[in-house]
Amino acid sequence: MRLDKLLSDMGAGTRNALKKDIRNGLVKVNGETVYQAGMIVDEKTAVITYGDQPIHYRQHFYFMMNKPAGTLCISGSPLSVLNLIAEPYKDLFCVGRLDKDTEGLLLITNDGQLAHALLAPRRHVDKVYEVTLRDPVTEEAIKKLEAGIRLNDEEVCAPAKVDVLAPNRVHLTIHEGKYHQVKRMFAMCDNEVVYLKRIQIKNLVLDPNLEAGGYRALSEEEETDLKTVLEGKKEG
Repeated sequence: MRLDKLLSDMGAGTRNALKKDIRNGLVKVNGETVYQAGMIVDEKTAVITYGDQPIHYRQHFYFMMNKPAGTLCISGSPLSVLNLIAEPYKDLFCVGRLDKDTEGLLLITNDGQLAHALLAPRRHVDKVYEVTLRDPVTEEAIKKLEAGIRLNDEEVCAPAKVDVLAPNRVHLTIHEGKYHQVKRMFAMCDNEVVYLKRIQIKNLVLDPNLEAGGYRALSEEEETDLKTVLEGKKEG
């Protein structure tokens, strides 16, 4: 892999800026200062430093973000959550989407295989939402949600789990990702969602230390646990 591409892919900077820094002698490969941005290096074995910082190659990146309201889970928009990530990592995307006004846990990665597995309904990966409702939740609504509520003639939701926190506040656990699903589920119960926040995907729980718009890399333990979904076992 080209040296400047490797550094850029690892979030060290733009290709143009990195080419300049390499020419200025700021990069070492295997202890030797190099000046050619196009130098081919073995990303698996090369020991690279940029300034005083070691650069370790990784094929995939995994970030947890606390999505703020008013942002979008798409690329190319001024409102994209991806604009909040300072480092210029390549090919990042959101695993699933939260509505513009929905807050909370987002997984951002460039690992398409893991994203597909986490989103596949047959994998039964739990997603937990904190839901504040206009009206108190009724026992009848809970029974409907936990039995699997029908949204229309073609869409039926799989059974959900409802944990009541207060008369008008619940934790709702689902493992699908239908369009505006949580809001539509409660609309079919003659109620309205007034605040929605995702707090968990599988065993990955939103870090309480992350302010709105904040993000961090997943820990090794968090990353390993998420990847167990690739083994093909159902969750729950």
